[in-house]
Amino acid sequence: MNKMFTEYDLAGLRLNNRVVMAPMTRSRAVDTIPDDDTALYYRQRAGAGLIVTEGSQISSQAVGYLFTPGIHTRRQIAGWQKVTQAVHKEGGKIFAQLWHVGRVSHVSLHENGASPVSASAKAAENTTSFAYDDNGNPGPVQTSQPRALTTEEVSAVVGDFAQAAKNAMAAGFDGVEIHGANGYLIEQFISGGINDREDPYNGRSVEGRLRFPLEVVDAVVAAIGRERVGIRIAPFNRIFDMPAFEGEEETWLALGGALSKRNLAYVHLSNREVLIANESRRAFLERFRDSYEGTLILAGGYTRESAERDLREGLADLVAFGKPFISNPDLVERMRNDWPLTAFDRATFYGGDQVGYTDYPAYEAALA
Repeated sequence: MNKMFTEYDLAGLRLNNRVVMAPMTRSRAVDTIPDDDTALYYRQRAGAGLIVTEGSQISSQAVGYLFTPGIHTRRQIAGWQKVTQAVHKEGGKIFAQLWHVGRVSHVSLHENGASPVSASAKAAENTTSFAYDDNGNPGPVQTSQPRALTTEEVSAVVGDFAQAAKNAMAAGFDGVEIHGANGYLIEQFISGGINDREDPYNGRSVEGRLRFPLEVVDAVVAAIGRERVGIRIAPFNRIFDMPAFEGEEETWLALGGALSKRNLAYVHLSNREVLIANESRRAFLERFRDSYEGTLILAGGYTRESAERDLREGLADLVAFGKPFISNPDLVERMRNDWPLTAFDRATFYGGDQVGYTDYPAYEAALA
């Protein structure tokens, strides 16, 4: 039997298989509230061992894209309750991804045109947000100049993450994933090339770079319990104008060791393709695997064959698929039975209606 289709004990939560549906922004939440279509979309994909939802902003300040869901109001919580109930009815497990985009945002998304916030005032060059252009039309626009959070405001954001975790549990989620990857706020603090602060959260030392992410983790753990908390990170990420910096590898390995001590549900590395690109990166991945002793999820460019290989070699405990789940709601069954996969349509990834969202049929339904 392929290891991918065996059960897995995730900190006491039984997963039916080792396939994770990776978080993917779809920008279909009208007024930031999950609706019946959202519930249908996730219910259709409940065959995954674990679903991690699209990023959900933890506050109005945390938003960076139009039509993305939040997890900070009563109406948003009620909308997510429909989703968790639908997934659980199908026997699935689902974590909410908690998201603060930081500087990857635009003034048109914020009340009174307020500036986005970040670890520093450094703008993300050649980076777009899905926001309103000068004519009030939605579309990709250059991100706005951010302002640096004050020390007191950093503590408030930590509190927002903790409250969002409580909200997620009230909505019926099995746990939460802290979004610390892809150039968003947490990674902006980790990056010594972005973080030019002079307070205890400064980017000059490993301790300063990791203070904010670890405070977020500790606050969320205190709010809902370590066994219901995961975190997603992306070592050596370069998207959204994230630069290399001195001490980068040391920083990520130190974070792995610190997270290992906290005995979380899992750590999720989102950029497997980068981490296996050459011998140096592969060696780092193996060192990270040694520094972090808990459940490790890898995501990025997987096929059924490469996912099974990484599981058997012990490089990962769980494997995450993203885009294949968009057009193959029954992806696990297709891989289990060696059924062909349906190609996805990039034009329908973001925004729109049910087309490219809930209208992809399961394989057997398509045959019928």
